[in-house]
Parts: sequence; structure tokens; C-alpha cells
Amino acid sequence: MKCFLVDRVLLPADATCVCFKRKGNYQRICMNLTPLQEERTRRLKRRMKVYFDAASPDHQEALRALWYATYPGQELQGLISDQWKEMGWQGRDPSTDFRGAGFISLENLLFFAKTFSTSFQCLLQKQGGKPAAWEYPFAVAGVNITFMIMQMLDLEATKPRTYIRAVFLQMLLENEWSFDLLYCVAFMVMDKQWLERNATYMEFNDVLKSTRAQLERELLMDDVFRIEDMPSYSLLC
Repeated sequence: MKCFLVDRVLLPADATCVCFKRKGNYQRICMNLTPLQEERTRRLKRRMKVYFDAASPDHQEALRALWYATYPGQELQGLISDQWKEMGWQGRDPSTDFRGAGFISLENLLFFAKTFSTSFQCLLQKQGGKPAAWEYPFAVAGVNITFMIMQMLDLEATKPRTYIRAVFLQMLLENEWSFDLLYCVAFMVMDKQWLERNATYMEFNDVLKSTRAQLERELLMDDVFRIEDMPSYSLLC
């Protein structure tokens, strides 16, 4: 079978392709996935469809795990408690804040807390840079970031509408945890932009939009093949 190379994706000559406009030129991007890509994409889509269930023992345990990863040694009084407000949830019951992005947003927070604990604590404790006039609620911001990335990657669309999705699927082939790593990078970028703008409550959506724009620019860089190649990945520690 003949193949030809387009940017970073190797395409079979008889493959079904979709055209995207990128960098001023139309390029044909094949959306035929390898078996490994298909399986990892299915698993990620399944994760994205799971609603948070406050009655699920597994979901309850994940919430407890987040608490102890965030506040080691501090006893949790209960899954409904004023303590959760310390983390930046809107009220005593964090389960009510997962409606927008579902259980994966809790998984993202837990991944961040365990994988990049120093960066996680720095953001949580507002230790980086000059504090803004109004600090965003940490945990709720995390849920919004998950939702933003889900929209940006457009994985649920029947036909791909952006080149970003094709790029991400290539990254998913390299690392199954690419979504979670991208989440950590996005949180760091959002916080950095927030502090640089000395943002207020009314500007949160604007900061989130500019965060998405920066992520998209970095993902489309010619030398970025993995999440770890993104310039903003260096913000993590």
C-alpha cells in the first residue's frame, strides 16, 4: 500500500481523509486510527461520559483520595463538610460542582495532585507571583478547565472539525495519559495568565479563553509531538 506524509501523520494513499485549513494551506489529515489509538480514544470518551455519582463507593473514595492528596495528615470530617470550601468548592458538598464536566474532572484534579504535587500545592496555596485582587476558587476552576479541554479536543464529534483533535490523537498514541497531562499544563497556563492580568471574577471566562488559545498555539507547533514538548510544560514541577 502506498503512503504519503502530511506534516506529522503518515497516510495510506487509499485512506479516507478530511481536509483542514491550517497555516494558510489546506492539508489532508487522515482520521483512520491505529487499533491502539482507537482503544485509547474509546477509553477516554468513556471517561468523559461518566457523571459524578455521590452514591458510588468508587466516586466517594476518589473524593476522599483527593482530600488526602491535597491536605496530607488533615482528617476529613465528611464528604459533606465546610472543609471542602478550603479547596475552592462552592459549598459544603463538592459533588454538586461536578455537573459540568463529570467524574473525569475529579480524576484530573487527583492526577494533578499526585503527579505534580509541588505545582498543585503552589496553585492551591496561591504561592506563585503577586496575588490577584480576586483569587479564583481553585477546585471549581479545575472543573472548568476540564470542560474547556473537552470542548477544545472535540472528541465527541462524529466528524473532526479541527486539526487540534488530529494532533491530540497522535499524542494519545504516545501516552495514554495525554489528556490528564494537558490538563495540568492548562491549569498552570491559566494561573499564570490570571496573575499577569491581575484578573477579577468577571474576567474568569476571558482568562479561560486566552488559556485555550495558548494551548492551541502550542499544540500546533511543528516541534511539539507530545504534551511534554509544549513550551508551557516547563511550568510544571
